[in-house]
Amino acid sequence: MTEIYMPRLSDTMEEGVISSWVKNVGDKVTSGDVLVEIETDKAVMEYEAYEDGYLVKQAVSEGDTVPIGEVIGHLGDSPDAVPEESSSGGAAAPAEQEPAEGGGEQEPAAQEQEQQPAEQAPQQPAASGPDGEEGTRPRSSPLARRLAREYGVDIESISGSGPKGRIVRADIEAAAKQGQPQPETPATATAPQAAAPAASAGQEGYDDGRDSSELQVSNVRKVIARRLTQSKQEAPHFYLRRTIDAEPLKGFRSQINARLESAGTKVSFNDLIVKACATALRAHPEVNRSWVDEKLLQHGRVNVGVAVAVEAGLIVPVLHEADRMPLSEIAQRSRELAERAREGKLKPQEMSGGTFSVSNLGMYGMDSFSAVINPPEAAILAVGAMKQQPVVHEGEVVARNTMALELSVDHRAVDGAVGAAFLKDLAEVLENPMRIVV
Repeated sequence: MTEIYMPRLSDTMEEGVISSWVKNVGDKVTSGDVLVEIETDKAVMEYEAYEDGYLVKQAVSEGDTVPIGEVIGHLGDSPDAVPEESSSGGAAAPAEQEPAEGGGEQEPAAQEQEQQPAEQAPQQPAASGPDGEEGTRPRSSPLARRLAREYGVDIESISGSGPKGRIVRADIEAAAKQGQPQPETPATATAPQAAAPAASAGQEGYDDGRDSSELQVSNVRKVIARRLTQSKQEAPHFYLRRTIDAEPLKGFRSQINARLESAGTKVSFNDLIVKACATALRAHPEVNRSWVDEKLLQHGRVNVGVAVAVEAGLIVPVLHEADRMPLSEIAQRSRELAERAREGKLKPQEMSGGTFSVSNLGMYGMDSFSAVINPPEAAILAVGAMKQQPVVHEGEVVARNTMALELSVDHRAVDGAVGAAFLKDLAEVLENPMRIVV
């Protein structure tokens, strides 16, 4: 009998939600088959079997939240095999494995425990498939269909963001947030609504609760809240700001895109900034570090994370060894990762192993902002909008494009002078953009 454990599918994952069982009890399983779809802190991912057998027990139900390493199911040699009582939920969890620095994830391998067969019981009949009969219903998990009924959401009108277009919990919650009815619980359905207190003078705008409602919190949002709170509480942030002359960068981008037009590639300002950061990190390895458990880790690879806003929150896909990538590859890879992030289809290794991050809100017209460090990284660069300002150039006051950069730094890993030297070099690279590609 083989126990199936909740895998660690990202470097920030601590628990997962069983979104949908793809295999039912009694189904034959071949190595490589998708057993279950798991909602992590970043996406809905398919979890594949590592060996052949039969799914003889689903230890947890769809919608359940399960910590990493706990048993979620059992594989047997035959469809009639029955797990012993001691192995159903009480098994010791395998040791958690940290992801490799280069970004490769190490999932907990399926661990076998040979046991004496218990008394045979009649086989549990397989449940009907999650997609409905003859494909007449949209691909959706049972959990999603249940939530759709509770929220009063028309599931037929929703596009799925899960694997192969499957409609998952996050899709239902997103639809509900767009004005669909909220689900009723027994308490809210039967309890009379208390009369709201009259607003006192001068409090006409006070929210007395009648216009507020509790929203469903996605797993992604919970992890964002937990990790960023941890970052601000544990990492002593300090901030370094510099405004650069972006006129040379603007002209350089136009030249690069003119050359790459025939290849169908277009470079963004953010691509140039990512490449410039990778170049500066290679020259300043003391910024490419992490402070973890009272230890200072020096990273040998320059892996730059790029913050992407998605419906559920913020995802940071990682460009591994960005310093070794040509600019055209960074442009292409960044677009692919951003697209898959919005579709919820990123692979675990594409979200892991970052050593530095870039967050760009320039497209929203933000002049500047202070970003929160993405732990366990030691720094993150916040990029503001490019805009024209009066500046002194060659002894004259002229209008030129400028861009504000702000570096948030973990003082445990990086000192102020070190961070300042890095930002100074980064600014010089961006103001002399040939250094980005040379």
